[in-house]
Amino acid sequence: MNEADLDEPRIISMEHYLVPAKRVNGADVYNQAHTKIGKIEDIAIDKRTGKVAYAILSFGGFLGLGEKYQPLPWSVLTYSEEDDGYIVPITEEFLALAPKLDVSELSGWDDTASREAFYNYYAAYGVKPYW
Repeated sequence: MNEADLDEPRIISMEHYLVPAKRVNGADVYNQAHTKIGKIEDIAIDKRTGKVAYAILSFGGFLGLGEKYQPLPWSVLTYSEEDDGYIVPITEEFLALAPKLDVSELSGWDDTASREAFYNYYAAYGVKPYW
């Protein structure tokens, strides 16, 4: 793969199980009714274990103003070829009540103090801690 390949439109085949983070960032996220609820702003990787801990979902706002950021445990996302994005089994109401992040926390974020709260919130969906 060369650098030009990374800038091509996102075509993700289920024949390949790995995807560059650059293609995950910006991917749309839908609820189970296939209604778009946001997009993946970034992913958070545990630098000690290499495990993807969270997809950072951005939603709400208009033209980048007033957006909210929600860390979603990576295991709650399921890739959908049909939607060319990710499906989550949560409602917008559930998402509205979930713990949030401030935009200032997106760089160099340490979830040590808050990760149990995030994972406990999603435990009803069978989410297991990444650590």
